[in-house]
Amino acid sequence: MVAHFRMSDLGALSYYIGIEVKQGKEALTLDATLYRSIVGGLSYLVHMRLDIVFTVGYVSHFMEDPQEDHWAMVKRLLRYIKGMVDQVIVFPKTNGSGLRLTVFSDADMAGDING
Repeated sequence: MVAHFRMSDLGALSYYIGIEVKQGKEALTLDATLYRSIVGGLSYLVHMRLDIVFTVGYVSHFMEDPQEDHWAMVKRLLRYIKGMVDQVIVFPKTNGSGLRLTVFSDADMAGDING
């Protein structure tokens, strides 16, 4: 069985996999806009900072068209991280019973319709 695909001209490429594409006479520039760049950097940080996982996940939903309130949330998150740079999480040893860690998760993000 042979599949046939039809190509169509959709005009100049302006976005590709979430990255803005600017086409000039001498160069093609890929621009990961400031919001995407900051949130992308924060998404790497969540591997070491579990306290920001929810917020980074939430703001990443608005990469295509961030509004003022999304920017405000990202800025607040950056201020929070700056203020918490010297903070650590300590798991103290207990009386020979070992470490007991209990975790709770809300898989549907508390019914968030934007998530």
